[in-house]
Amino acid sequence: MTTSPPRPPDPTGAGTPDDFVQALVRLRQWAGDPSLSRLRSLGGRTVIPDGTAIDALPKSTISHVLRQTGKVPRWDFVKAFVTACLRYGDYPPELVPGELERWRAARTALIELTELTESPARSPVPSGAPADDGREVETAAVADAETVAVAEDTAVAVAADVPEAVRDWVVAQATAASARPETDPALDLLVRRVAREEDRARKGLLGGYNIAPISFGPHAGPPHPGETGEVIDDLQAIGRFFGRLTPRRLLIVGESGAGKTVLAIELVLQLMEPFVTGVPPAGRPMVPVRLDAARWTLGSPFEAWVAGQLTQEYGLPADDAARLVRDRRVLPVVDGLDELDPQPSGGPPRRAIGLLAELNRYSDLSGRRAGAVVVTCRADRYAELAEVRAGLEDAARIHLHSLTADQIGAYLDARWPDGHPCGRHRDRIVAMLSGPAATAVHLALATPWRLLLTVTAVESGADPDELLDAGPDADPAKAAAQITRRLLDAYVPAATELTPRGAHGAPYRPDQVRRWLVHLAEHLRWQAAHAVEIERPPPGLTAIDIVPHLLWPIGGRVRVRVLHGLACAVFAVIAMLAFWTGSAVDSPDAARAGIGVAEGLTLALMAGWVAIATGLALSPWPSAAGGRANVPRRQRVAGGLLGVLAGAPAGALGGLAGLWLTGGELFGPGFAVTAGTTGGLVLGAVIGVTAAGRRGAERMTVAEAVRAEPASLMGFALCGALTGLPPVRLAGAGPLAFTLAVGGAAVMAFALGVVFKIATGGWSTDAELAHPREALHRNPAIGVAFGLTGGVAAFLVFVMNQGPLVSLLCALVGGVTFGFAFGAIAWSRTMIGLVVAASRGLLPLRLWTFLDWACEARLLRVSGATYQFRHRELQDFLAPEDAEAHVGGVIGMGARDRGRGRSDDTARGSEE
Repeated sequence: MTTSPPRPPDPTGAGTPDDFVQALVRLRQWAGDPSLSRLRSLGGRTVIPDGTAIDALPKSTISHVLRQTGKVPRWDFVKAFVTACLRYGDYPPELVPGELERWRAARTALIELTELTESPARSPVPSGAPADDGREVETAAVADAETVAVAEDTAVAVAADVPEAVRDWVVAQATAASARPETDPALDLLVRRVAREEDRARKGLLGGYNIAPISFGPHAGPPHPGETGEVIDDLQAIGRFFGRLTPRRLLIVGESGAGKTVLAIELVLQLMEPFVTGVPPAGRPMVPVRLDAARWTLGSPFEAWVAGQLTQEYGLPADDAARLVRDRRVLPVVDGLDELDPQPSGGPPRRAIGLLAELNRYSDLSGRRAGAVVVTCRADRYAELAEVRAGLEDAARIHLHSLTADQIGAYLDARWPDGHPCGRHRDRIVAMLSGPAATAVHLALATPWRLLLTVTAVESGADPDELLDAGPDADPAKAAAQITRRLLDAYVPAATELTPRGAHGAPYRPDQVRRWLVHLAEHLRWQAAHAVEIERPPPGLTAIDIVPHLLWPIGGRVRVRVLHGLACAVFAVIAMLAFWTGSAVDSPDAARAGIGVAEGLTLALMAGWVAIATGLALSPWPSAAGGRANVPRRQRVAGGLLGVLAGAPAGALGGLAGLWLTGGELFGPGFAVTAGTTGGLVLGAVIGVTAAGRRGAERMTVAEAVRAEPASLMGFALCGALTGLPPVRLAGAGPLAFTLAVGGAAVMAFALGVVFKIATGGWSTDAELAHPREALHRNPAIGVAFGLTGGVAAFLVFVMNQGPLVSLLCALVGGVTFGFAFGAIAWSRTMIGLVVAASRGLLPLRLWTFLDWACEARLLRVSGATYQFRHRELQDFLAPEDAEAHVGGVIGMGARDRGRGRSDDTARGSEE
C-alpha cells in the first residue's frame, strides 16, 4: 500500500493579502524551512525586459515579501517560491502543476476581490464642459459612497460562496481605501522624475506658461447635424475628461502643430498633480509617463519596451521598472505615433501598425479588459491607418481643432497688449484674418505652432505683410503652404536675433545656425534609417533624438572610426612603452641576444592589450555610461571610507602574497605591507567614491558585467598579468611561483574590472535626471581616474627597479594614456568626430555651448537625456527628403482636400 505524500497548505482559504502571505510562510515550514540561499537556488532564473537573466527569488526579495502586509505578492514570485518549496520538500513532480494552479486560482480570486474595493465609479464621457469645483467635490463624495455600496453588493453577489470574513474584508477595504495610501519607493522615484521632466518639457515647448487656446472634440470639425458632441475649449478639462473614460484609452488626433504634444504634457501634469501635492488618489493610482513613439522598434513587446524606457529615461532599476509595468502602475502616454514611419510613406505605415497591434494586446491587470493608454497621432497618418483598418481598439478619440480667428486674436491681444511695440502688427494680422485672403491666412495660422512662428518672426522685426502675403485670387491651400514656408524660413533667423549670446562669446550668425541645424536634422534622418538596419541599435539612435555621443558620424563614419582607432593605438602603445620603461626588466641590448619564454610572454601580453584597446576603439557605438550624478558629498565620503576600510587590508594581504612568491629577494615585509596597503587603499577609495549612492539602485550582477564587456575585462586581466610579471622575473622565481603570480594578478585585475563595471553602471536613487551630455562628461573623468588608479599599482612595481622620479613619470604617462585608450572610448570618439566635423564646417567646435544656446533660443529642447528639435515640422523643413515632396507635404497639411494631397505624396514616394 503506497502512502500519498502529505498535502501542502491550502491557500484558497486566504481572505486577505496578509492571510495569503501567511500561507506562503506555512508552505515554507511544510517544506522544512529551507534557507533563503537554497530557495534562491531552487527558484531558478527569470529574464527581465532587456534580455538579462536574473534570480527569480533573490534573498532580499523573499525576506521582504514574507514580512510585508496588505499587499498581494506578484505571480512570478509566488510561482517561483511555491515551486522551490515543493522541490525542497520532495513533492512529486507530476503533482507540482496542480499545486501551482491552486495557488494561481487563489491569488486571482483575491486580486479580483481587491479590485472591487479599488475601482472607482466611472461616469460616461462628458458631452460638455465639466461642472465647477464645488459640484465636483459633491459628486466625488457621492461616488465614494456609491463605490462602497457597489462593492458590498458585488461582493455578496459574485462571491456568495466565499467565507463571510472575505465579504466583510471587501467592504472594509472599500471604505478605508483612501485612508491607506500604498507607498512604493520605486513609484515615488518615478513620480518625482516624471514631474520634473514634464515641467521642463512644457517650458521648453512654450517658453513659459502661456499657450494659445486648444479646443478638442469627437470630430475634426464642428459636430455633425443631429449629434450632441460639444467642443471643449478648456485645456484644464483634459484631465477630468480622461478620468471619466471607461476604459481609460484615449487617442488624440490633430494636424501638425495643432498642440498634440502640449495636450499630452498637460494631461500628464494634471494626472500627476495629486501625487506631487501629497494626496495620491485612492485605489491603485497609475503614474502617467510620456514616451516618444519614435523610440519603439518594430517587433518589441510593448511592456518590455515601456519598462526599458523607464530604465533608460528615468533611471529606474530594471526589476522595479518591469514590476511597475506588469502591475499596471504606469499609464503609458505614447506621443507621436505618426513619427514611426517616414513621411510621406510609400505604402502602409508598417511600424505604426505594429505598435498599434502591441497596444491592442495590452490589457489591464485582470487580463480581461483593454489596458489604459494614451496615444497621439497626426491627422493624415491617422487617415492612412484608418484606410488599412488599423486603430486603437476600445479607445475614445478626440480631434484637436484649428484655431478660430477669434482665438488667434485673443492670443495676440494677450501677447501684445495695447502699448506693446508690436501692437500695430497685431491689428494688421487681425485685419488680414478678415481681408480678401482671409482663408489662406487663417489656414496658415490655424495651429499654435504656426502662430508661434509668426509672433517670433514679427518680434524679431519681420513685416507681417510680407510674411502673410497671399493673393486674393490664389488657391487657399497653395497660398497657405507658401506662407508656412516663409514662416519656417524666417524662424531660425528670428530666434537667433532674439537670443544673442552673452559676454562670453560673439553672437551667432543666422546662416551659421541654419547650416549647423541642417546637418543635425540630416543626421537624424540618417539615424532613423540606420537604426532599422542594425539588430540592436543603441539607445537614442532614433529619428528625433540628438544624443551627444552619437553625433560623431556627422564628421564621416569611416574617417572618424579610422582616426579613433589610430589615436587609440598610439595611446595604447605609449602606455605599454611607459610600462616597459618603468619595469626596466628587459633592455634593448638583452633583446638582441634573443627572446626567451619570459620576454616572449611579456611582449605577447603587451601586443594583446594593444590589440584589444584598438579593437574597442573601432567598435560601432561606444557606450558613454559611467558614474552617478548629483550624489551628495556625504555619501561620496562615506563610500570612499568604506572602500578604504575594505581595500587596505586586502592590499596588505596582496603585498604579503607578493613577498612570499618572490621569496623576499626584492623587498622585505615592511615594503610589502606598506605598498600593498597603499595600493589597496587607493583602489578601494576610488571604487567607493564612484559607487556612492548604490543603496537602493539597480544592482548589476557579476554575470551581467561579464556579458556586457568581455573584451574590456580581458584587457584588465592582461594588464594585471603584466603588472605581476616584473617582480617574479626580477626575483628569478620558479615556474610555480611564476604561474601563481601572473595568473593571480590576472584574476585579480579581471575581478577589479568587474567591480569597476558594477560601480560605474546604473543610476542612483539620489540622482535626479541628468543633462543630455552628463554621461559623456563623466566618461573621460572616470576613465582617467581608473587609469591613474592602475598607475599607482604600476608605480609600486616600478620603484622596485627604478628611481622614484622615473617610476612616477612612467606611472603617470601610462595611467593617463591607459585611461584615454581604454576607459574614455566614447568621449574620445565623440571629440574626434566633433573636431573633424568642425574642420569641415559641419558643426561648431563648441557644440555643447551651441546646443544649450539653441534650447534657450527655442530652436531645440531637452527631452530626458537627449536634445530634440523644437518641433518635428521644423526638423523636416530643414532636411526634407526632397524639395518637391516637402512642398507637397506642406501644401497638404492644412488643405481640406487632404486625401488628394496624400495621394500625390504617396505617388512621389513610390517614384523615389
